[in-house]
Amino acid sequence: MGVQKVYLEKLACFFQIRHLLLRQALAECLGTLILVMFGTGAVAQLVLSGGTHGMFLTVNFAFGFAATLGILVCGQISGGHLNPAVTFALCLLGRERWRKFPMFFLFQTIGAFFGAAIIFGMYYDALWDFPGCFNMTGNSPTAGIFATYPGKHLTIVNGFFDQVIGTAALIVCILAIVDPYNNPIPQGLEAFTVGFVVLAIGLSMGFNSGYAVNPARDLGPRVFSAMAGWGVDVFTNGWFLVPTFAPFIGTLIGVMVYQVMVGFHVEGEVRDRKAAQQENERVRLTNVTTNNDHSKESNKELH
Repeated sequence: MGVQKVYLEKLACFFQIRHLLLRQALAECLGTLILVMFGTGAVAQLVLSGGTHGMFLTVNFAFGFAATLGILVCGQISGGHLNPAVTFALCLLGRERWRKFPMFFLFQTIGAFFGAAIIFGMYYDALWDFPGCFNMTGNSPTAGIFATYPGKHLTIVNGFFDQVIGTAALIVCILAIVDPYNNPIPQGLEAFTVGFVVLAIGLSMGFNSGYAVNPARDLGPRVFSAMAGWGVDVFTNGWFLVPTFAPFIGTLIGVMVYQVMVGFHVEGEVRDRKAAQQENERVRLTNVTTNNDHSKESNKELH
């Protein structure tokens, strides 16, 4: 046991990364990998089993729990964003530095890529056993296991609106959860609450296109599926641009809505209380100083 501990300490020293941003980015990579692995795994079971091993409800629960687990894995190191839209929102509010945004976006996308790759490898034989295993269209298009695609009824414009609204709802809820001035969530329960938010969005907004509301979650698996056998067709019709760019517009709207309707007011109340406390302290110090001056003058007169 002692020898094992020595070797473990040596390995820890060898692999330890002291560059904070890189360490946080790697944590985001792993957290997003877990999100995509469990989420797309549930979709794979549903599609490849023909509905015998899953349903729409189970997919939404899988993504909700996956978000919780991903945040628990990396939350203490990087904050557990798992989504470039969340990082973008926190940068807009000045809670994160802008240099984090491109780094997190890159590593979140890489994590999503490998999460999809793991599920592809796990269900490789099931994919080949599935009729039309690399279909992009038809009754059971398997490309939808990894990335999101619009329903037959959905236009690009309506799909863009869908992603904007879904992301705005996600950001409003997350800002409320992490806002220390607005009925803060008990420490340690933030991850579970975010998981419930993802579940609620899936149950209410998942019909149109699968509620990506996360550019990394969609782009990484889409790139992987293009490399794995579905080809460049995954980028046709311009749909891939919608879950890649619309969430950032939704983030802007979500941040503005929350701050204008809630955030600025609760922050203002705290600021007003601090200002009142400082004013009271200033008045008290002024009174103490004045009383001391009067005492000194009285002593001089007595002498």
